[in-house]
Amino acid sequence: MNKDQVKGKIKEVAGEVQEHTGKAIGNTEQQAKGHAREMEGKVQKAYGDVKEDIKDTAKEVKKEMNRDR
Repeated sequence: MNKDQVKGKIKEVAGEVQEHTGKAIGNTEQQAKGHAREMEGKVQKAYGDVKEDIKDTAKEVKKEMNRDR
């Protein structure tokens, strides 16, 4: 797990809370801001997921190269 995955998930959850709070109090501006924050978090988490996948793949390639020697 890397920092983008963690930060992204935190933003995603915070955005959901903000969105639901805005909905509960009837504030569409807060609802929209929360939704935007949630989406920003999802994108950041996905970016972190891709970074982690690349890192894992590189480890596997290195392992295979060492095995072939």
